[in-house]
Amino acid sequence: MAHLGVVSRSERITPHMIRVVVGGEGLAGFATTGLTDHYVKLVFLEEGVDYPVPFDIQACRESLPRAQWPKLRTYTVRAWDPDALELTLDFVHHGDEGLAGPWAANARPGDEIYLLGPGGGYAPDPEADWHLLVGDESALPAIAVALEALPDDAVVNAFIEVEGPQEEQKLDHRVTWIHRGPAPVGERLVAAIEGLDFPAGRPHAFVHGEAGFVKRLRRHLRVERELPLEALSISGYWRLGVDDEGWREVKRDWNRAIEVEEQAALG
Repeated sequence: MAHLGVVSRSERITPHMIRVVVGGEGLAGFATTGLTDHYVKLVFLEEGVDYPVPFDIQACRESLPRAQWPKLRTYTVRAWDPDALELTLDFVHHGDEGLAGPWAANARPGDEIYLLGPGGGYAPDPEADWHLLVGDESALPAIAVALEALPDDAVVNAFIEVEGPQEEQKLDHRVTWIHRGPAPVGERLVAAIEGLDFPAGRPHAFVHGEAGFVKRLRRHLRVERELPLEALSISGYWRLGVDDEGWREVKRDWNRAIEVEEQAALG
Protein backbone atom coordinates (compact mmCIF):
# COMPACT_ATOMS: atom_id res chain seq x y z
CA MET A 1 0.00 0.00 0.00
CA ALA A 2 1.27 3.47 -0.89
CA HIS A 3 1.16 6.20 1.76
CA LEU A 4 1.68 9.87 0.97
CA GLY A 5 4.04 11.54 3.43
CA VAL A 6 4.55 15.27 3.80
CA VAL A 7 7.86 16.57 5.13
CA SER A 8 7.38 18.40 8.42
CA ARG A 9 11.02 19.01 9.39
CA SER A 10 14.58 17.82 8.92
CA GLU A 11 17.95 18.14 10.63
CA ARG A 12 21.53 17.07 10.06
CA ILE A 13 22.40 14.96 13.10
CA THR A 14 25.99 14.20 12.02
CA PRO A 15 28.03 15.46 9.06
CA HIS A 16 26.75 12.59 6.91
CA MET A 17 23.42 11.68 8.53
CA ILE A 18 20.19 13.60 7.89
CA ARG A 19 16.97 13.00 9.80
CA VAL A 20 13.70 13.70 8.00
CA VAL A 21 10.29 13.58 9.66
CA VAL A 22 7.26 13.11 7.41
CA GLY A 23 3.63 13.20 8.46
CA GLY A 24 0.16 14.11 7.29
CA GLU A 25 -3.17 12.37 6.90
CA GLY A 26 -1.69 10.22 4.14
CA LEU A 27 -0.03 8.21 6.93
CA ALA A 28 -3.32 7.51 8.71
CA GLY A 29 -3.25 3.89 7.51
CA PHE A 30 0.39 3.34 8.41
CA ALA A 31 0.96 0.80 11.20
CA THR A 32 3.91 -1.02 12.74
CA THR A 33 3.77 -4.31 14.61
CA GLY A 34 6.45 -4.14 17.30
CA LEU A 35 9.42 -5.11 15.13
CA THR A 36 12.61 -3.09 15.50
CA ASP A 37 13.72 -3.32 11.87
CA HIS A 38 10.58 -1.95 10.18
CA TYR A 39 11.39 -0.43 6.82
CA VAL A 40 9.66 1.53 4.08
CA LYS A 41 10.39 1.90 0.40
CA LEU A 42 10.52 5.50 -0.70
CA VAL A 43 9.09 6.09 -4.17
CA PHE A 44 10.96 8.44 -6.50
CA LEU A 45 8.84 9.37 -9.51
CA GLU A 46 10.32 10.03 -12.93
CA GLU A 47 9.80 13.58 -14.14
CA GLY A 48 7.33 14.02 -16.98
CA VAL A 49 5.56 10.70 -16.49
CA ASP A 50 1.80 10.52 -15.87
CA TYR A 51 1.33 8.06 -13.02
CA PRO A 52 -1.96 6.39 -12.02
CA VAL A 53 -4.22 8.40 -9.73
CA PRO A 54 -4.59 7.32 -6.98
CA PHE A 55 -0.96 6.21 -7.02
CA ASP A 56 -0.48 2.45 -7.17
CA ILE A 57 2.92 0.83 -7.70
CA GLN A 58 1.48 -2.34 -9.24
CA ALA A 59 -0.59 -0.30 -11.69
CA CYS A 60 2.60 1.56 -12.67
CA ARG A 61 4.34 -1.70 -13.45
CA GLU A 62 1.42 -3.02 -15.44
CA SER A 63 0.74 0.11 -17.50
CA LEU A 64 4.11 1.77 -18.01
CA PRO A 65 7.35 0.75 -19.75
CA ARG A 66 10.06 -0.35 -17.34
CA ALA A 67 12.12 2.80 -17.99
CA GLN A 68 9.28 4.87 -16.51
CA TRP A 69 8.75 2.82 -13.37
CA PRO A 70 9.37 4.77 -10.16
CA LYS A 71 12.65 4.01 -8.43
CA LEU A 72 12.45 2.60 -4.91
CA ARG A 73 14.87 3.11 -2.04
CA THR A 74 14.61 1.18 1.24
CA TYR A 75 15.01 2.88 4.62
CA THR A 76 14.56 1.72 8.19
CA VAL A 77 11.90 3.37 10.33
CA ARG A 78 13.80 5.20 13.07
CA ALA A 79 10.59 6.14 14.88
CA TRP A 80 6.85 6.11 14.33
CA ASP A 81 4.39 8.20 16.35
CA PRO A 82 0.87 6.98 15.53
CA ASP A 83 -0.77 9.76 17.56
CA ALA A 84 1.06 12.57 15.79
CA LEU A 85 1.19 10.63 12.48
CA GLU A 86 4.92 11.28 12.25
CA LEU A 87 7.45 8.94 10.68
CA THR A 88 11.18 9.51 11.28
CA LEU A 89 13.77 8.33 8.75
CA ASP A 90 17.57 8.73 8.82
CA PHE A 91 19.54 9.10 5.59
CA VAL A 92 23.25 8.70 4.92
CA HIS A 93 24.28 11.62 2.72
CA HIS A 94 27.40 11.73 0.57
CA GLY A 95 26.93 14.73 -1.67
CA ASP A 96 25.02 14.39 -4.93
CA GLU A 97 25.47 10.63 -5.08
CA GLY A 98 22.29 8.55 -5.33
CA LEU A 99 18.63 9.48 -5.04
CA ALA A 100 17.53 9.38 -1.41
CA GLY A 101 20.50 11.19 0.15
CA PRO A 102 20.23 14.26 -2.09
CA TRP A 103 16.44 14.25 -1.62
CA ALA A 104 16.86 14.30 2.16
CA ALA A 105 19.48 17.07 1.96
CA ASN A 106 17.05 19.25 0.00
CA ALA A 107 13.83 18.24 1.78
CA ARG A 108 11.74 21.18 2.90
CA PRO A 109 8.49 21.35 4.91
CA GLY A 110 5.58 20.63 2.59
CA ASP A 111 7.51 18.37 0.21
CA GLU A 112 5.59 15.19 -0.60
CA ILE A 113 6.80 11.64 -1.13
CA TYR A 114 5.08 8.30 -1.51
CA LEU A 115 6.26 5.39 0.57
CA LEU A 116 5.43 1.68 0.60
CA GLY A 117 5.28 -0.55 3.65
CA PRO A 118 6.12 -1.06 6.37
CA GLY A 119 7.94 -4.37 6.15
CA GLY A 120 10.29 -5.99 8.63
CA GLY A 121 11.15 -9.25 10.33
CA TYR A 122 13.22 -8.77 13.48
CA ALA A 123 12.79 -7.91 17.13
CA PRO A 124 15.16 -8.92 19.94
CA ASP A 125 14.18 -12.29 21.38
CA PRO A 126 13.30 -11.71 25.07
CA GLU A 127 14.27 -15.33 25.82
CA ALA A 128 17.83 -14.97 24.49
CA ASP A 129 20.66 -14.92 27.03
CA TRP A 130 22.43 -12.12 25.17
CA HIS A 131 22.20 -10.02 22.00
CA LEU A 132 24.68 -9.27 19.23
CA LEU A 133 23.90 -6.17 17.13
CA VAL A 134 26.26 -5.41 14.25
CA GLY A 135 26.06 -3.01 11.32
CA ASP A 136 27.30 -0.01 9.40
CA GLU A 137 25.52 3.32 8.92
CA SER A 138 22.68 1.71 6.97
CA ALA A 139 21.85 -0.54 9.93
CA LEU A 140 22.38 2.14 12.59
CA PRO A 141 18.68 3.14 12.82
CA ALA A 142 17.52 -0.47 13.30
CA ILE A 143 20.21 -1.12 15.91
CA ALA A 144 19.20 2.06 17.74
CA VAL A 145 15.55 0.95 17.81
CA ALA A 146 16.55 -2.52 19.04
CA LEU A 147 18.60 -1.01 21.86
CA GLU A 148 15.66 1.14 22.88
CA ALA A 149 13.46 -1.95 23.01
CA LEU A 150 15.87 -3.97 25.16
CA PRO A 151 15.78 -3.64 28.95
CA ASP A 152 18.70 -1.89 30.63
CA ASP A 153 19.88 -5.12 32.21
CA ALA A 154 19.98 -7.08 28.95
CA VAL A 155 23.40 -8.43 27.97
CA VAL A 156 24.21 -6.68 24.70
CA ASN A 157 27.23 -6.48 22.44
CA ALA A 158 26.49 -3.76 19.87
CA PHE A 159 29.01 -2.71 17.24
CA ILE A 160 28.39 0.08 14.71
CA GLU A 161 30.94 1.06 12.08
CA VAL A 162 30.97 4.68 10.93
CA GLU A 163 33.47 6.81 9.05
CA GLY A 164 34.96 8.45 12.13
CA PRO A 165 34.21 9.92 15.58
CA GLN A 166 32.27 12.80 14.03
CA GLU A 167 29.64 10.29 12.84
CA GLU A 168 28.90 8.86 16.28
CA GLN A 169 25.43 9.50 17.69
CA LYS A 170 24.21 9.74 21.27
CA LEU A 171 22.92 6.20 21.63
CA ASP A 172 22.86 3.51 24.28
CA HIS A 173 26.07 3.18 26.30
CA ARG A 174 26.29 -0.45 25.19
CA VAL A 175 27.38 0.59 21.68
CA THR A 176 30.99 0.09 20.63
CA TRP A 177 31.77 2.51 17.82
CA ILE A 178 34.13 1.26 15.12
CA HIS A 179 35.82 4.00 13.08
CA ARG A 180 36.36 2.94 9.48
CA GLY A 181 38.91 5.58 8.55
CA PRO A 182 40.70 4.61 5.33
CA ALA A 183 39.91 0.89 5.67
CA PRO A 184 37.39 -0.83 3.37
CA VAL A 185 33.82 -0.77 4.65
CA GLY A 186 33.27 -3.52 7.20
CA GLU A 187 36.93 -4.55 7.50
CA ARG A 188 37.38 -3.34 11.07
CA LEU A 189 33.87 -4.41 12.02
CA VAL A 190 34.56 -7.99 10.95
CA ALA A 191 37.81 -8.01 12.91
CA ALA A 192 36.00 -6.80 16.04
CA ILE A 193 33.44 -9.62 15.87
CA GLU A 194 36.02 -12.26 15.06
CA GLY A 195 37.94 -11.21 18.16
CA LEU A 196 34.92 -10.93 20.43
CA ASP A 197 34.75 -13.16 23.49
CA PHE A 198 31.17 -14.39 23.28
CA PRO A 199 29.19 -14.44 26.54
CA ALA A 200 27.83 -17.75 27.75
CA GLY A 201 24.32 -18.80 26.78
CA ARG A 202 22.07 -18.55 23.74
CA PRO A 203 22.55 -15.44 21.61
CA HIS A 204 20.23 -13.64 19.23
CA ALA A 205 22.10 -11.75 16.53
CA PHE A 206 21.19 -8.91 14.17
CA VAL A 207 23.85 -8.35 11.49
CA HIS A 208 23.11 -6.03 8.55
CA GLY A 209 24.90 -3.63 6.26
CA GLU A 210 27.13 -3.81 3.19
CA ALA A 211 26.79 -7.24 1.58
CA GLY A 212 30.51 -8.03 1.43
CA PHE A 213 31.18 -7.85 5.16
CA VAL A 214 27.80 -9.39 5.97
CA LYS A 215 28.78 -12.45 3.94
CA ARG A 216 32.04 -12.75 5.89
CA LEU A 217 30.29 -12.41 9.22
CA ARG A 218 27.58 -14.89 8.29
CA ARG A 219 30.22 -17.52 7.57
CA HIS A 220 32.02 -16.67 10.79
CA LEU A 221 28.86 -16.91 12.90
CA ARG A 222 27.41 -19.98 11.21
CA VAL A 223 30.56 -22.04 10.58
CA GLU A 224 33.12 -20.94 13.15
CA ARG A 225 30.79 -19.92 15.99
CA GLU A 226 28.23 -22.60 15.05
CA LEU A 227 25.18 -20.39 15.55
CA PRO A 228 21.93 -21.83 14.17
CA LEU A 229 20.04 -19.86 11.53
CA GLU A 230 17.16 -19.25 13.91
CA ALA A 231 19.54 -17.26 16.12
CA LEU A 232 20.36 -14.87 13.26
CA SER A 233 18.76 -11.96 11.46
CA ILE A 234 21.40 -11.35 8.81
CA SER A 235 21.27 -9.74 5.37
CA GLY A 236 23.04 -7.35 3.05
CA TYR A 237 21.15 -4.06 3.07
CA TRP A 238 23.27 -2.79 0.18
CA ARG A 239 26.24 -3.79 -1.96
CA LEU A 240 29.28 -1.68 -2.78
CA GLY A 241 29.26 -0.49 -6.39
CA VAL A 242 25.63 -1.51 -7.09
CA ASP A 243 22.52 0.67 -6.86
CA ASP A 244 19.33 -0.48 -5.14
CA GLU A 245 17.69 -1.78 -8.32
CA GLY A 246 20.78 -3.75 -9.27
CA TRP A 247 21.12 -5.23 -5.79
CA ARG A 248 17.48 -6.36 -5.71
CA GLU A 249 17.93 -8.13 -9.04
CA VAL A 250 20.83 -10.30 -7.88
CA LYS A 251 20.22 -10.55 -4.13
CA ARG A 252 18.16 -13.76 -4.22
CA ASP A 253 20.79 -15.63 -6.24
CA TRP A 254 23.58 -14.15 -4.11
CA ASN A 255 21.92 -15.38 -0.94
CA ARG A 256 21.37 -18.81 -2.43
CA ALA A 257 25.05 -19.10 -3.33
CA ILE A 258 25.97 -18.26 0.25
CA GLU A 259 23.61 -20.94 1.54
CA VAL A 260 25.19 -23.57 -0.73
CA GLU A 261 28.71 -22.62 0.40
CA GLU A 262 27.56 -22.65 4.01
CA GLN A 263 25.98 -26.08 3.76
CA ALA A 264 29.15 -27.47 2.21
CA ALA A 265 31.26 -25.97 5.02
CA LEU A 266 28.96 -27.33 7.70
CA GLY A 267 28.96 -30.78 6.10
